[in-house]
Amino acid sequence: MNENISRYWSRITQYWNQFSKAQKMTFAATVILVILTIGIISYNFSKTEYALAYTNLQPSDAAAIKGYLDGAKIPYQLSEDGKSIGVPRSDVASVKLAVESQGLNKTGNIGYGEFAKSSTFGTTDKEFNVKYINAVQGELQQLINSNNAVSSSKVLINMPEESVFLPKGAEKEKASASVVVNVKPGYSLDQAKVDTMYNLVSHSVKGLPVENITISDQNGEPLEYSKGNNKINNANVALQNFEINNQFRNDIQKNVQQMLGAILGRDKVIVQVVSTMNFDQMNTKQQLVTAPNAVDQKGLEISVQEIQKNYTSDSSAGTGGVPGTGQTDIPGYPGSNTNGKSQSEELQRTVNSEVNRITNDIIATPYVVKDLTINVGIEPPTPNDPNSLTQETKDAVQRILVNVVRAALADNKQTLTDEDLNKKVTVFAHQFARPNADTTANANSMLLYGALGGVALALLAGGGYLWMRRRKAREQAEEELDEQPAKLEFPTIDIDNVTNDNQVRKQLETLAKRKPEEFVNLLRTWLVDE
Repeated sequence: MNENISRYWSRITQYWNQFSKAQKMTFAATVILVILTIGIISYNFSKTEYALAYTNLQPSDAAAIKGYLDGAKIPYQLSEDGKSIGVPRSDVASVKLAVESQGLNKTGNIGYGEFAKSSTFGTTDKEFNVKYINAVQGELQQLINSNNAVSSSKVLINMPEESVFLPKGAEKEKASASVVVNVKPGYSLDQAKVDTMYNLVSHSVKGLPVENITISDQNGEPLEYSKGNNKINNANVALQNFEINNQFRNDIQKNVQQMLGAILGRDKVIVQVVSTMNFDQMNTKQQLVTAPNAVDQKGLEISVQEIQKNYTSDSSAGTGGVPGTGQTDIPGYPGSNTNGKSQSEELQRTVNSEVNRITNDIIATPYVVKDLTINVGIEPPTPNDPNSLTQETKDAVQRILVNVVRAALADNKQTLTDEDLNKKVTVFAHQFARPNADTTANANSMLLYGALGGVALALLAGGGYLWMRRRKAREQAEEELDEQPAKLEFPTIDIDNVTNDNQVRKQLETLAKRKPEEFVNLLRTWLVDE
């Protein structure tokens, strides 16, 4: 057994000695690299990969979840602050379902679910009220925490004590609430979300008006309710108007840039748009009365009443006097006529007509463009020659921009002539300045040239080193040949004392590599002896 091992080891040693020193080092480095790679891959596949299952936990919830994981013998990682728990990636879904099914993650809130676990038998009114308030606070915290921008919250409600007696003051005491929200880093609460939190708290507690609610963030900055606060409303309106004006200006500039860029070249056109808008909102109420019959201008007859009266009298038998204008007579009064008869007729007609009564409440849109100016710079086809851009091209671009301005100012109730519109548009030709592009190109060129120069120097240095090394080796070989004696001495190999054929072969190969001439002479000697 030992002889076999020694023989195998001897063969391995002889095979290993055949390689040069550089080949041995390369082989050893390759083996070490393969071993390290296999070890790293095995370690990565064998280690447990953890994933965060819960973050920003309350201490009570973290303790409950930790107890469950310990009991279920599930490995986990707990962060230094105790607010985050990581479990194996393959167990994240099952752990979350198990924790939720047992109600362990309450986010620090009790909620109404606490009443289902414990019986209220034997509980005093004070204890029940405390539990009820805690439950309401917990439910409100869960509602507020459902917002993506809120990591956690704390709600404190103050409920007035109910009494069978009438209050001393004119009004009954109302409830109040204080809320502190922790906003996640990188998030912000806009006014609509803040108003929603106010309404949630107000509608969740009986007798809690909005003005009795205070909400602030973790830094103590108050989050005001917008309705009823003119300062916040005005700021929001001003910001909204500014954004609308910017959006309108950017849309006009982008459309003009795209159109002219497709015609003249994307980097050959620069567009600048300046706009002002009128945000005054006008409410107008019109009360119009019109006739249904527009031709005759008559209304619809609803009712008609006609009264006709006829009078007939005979004055022949009546008494009378001599008409005159004496002291006792009445001027203009008819005297008696014993021979005449009188007859009168009266006709009355009353018509009730109905007309159209129209009431219009008109709210004028506040988004009206007051003024619009467009400036366009075009790079001429020939550098540093503005005249290379033809006048026809300028006029065509001018007409296009005038049409854009005319369409945008159509609703501002201003009469603008073609001359006025042309004044709002400017088209000019000029060579564009590109210092940044040139500097970058020069820098890139310098880096490229420097890299090429470095590579060339490295190649030259390597070639010179190899050339010097070969020259030195050739000189050493010539010196060895010069130092050899004139008389040739044939090498001898003690074949009789060598027991292993491999050793003989190895000695012959070594002699053939190092001293090929002596090896040839040795072969000749053997042939002559035979």
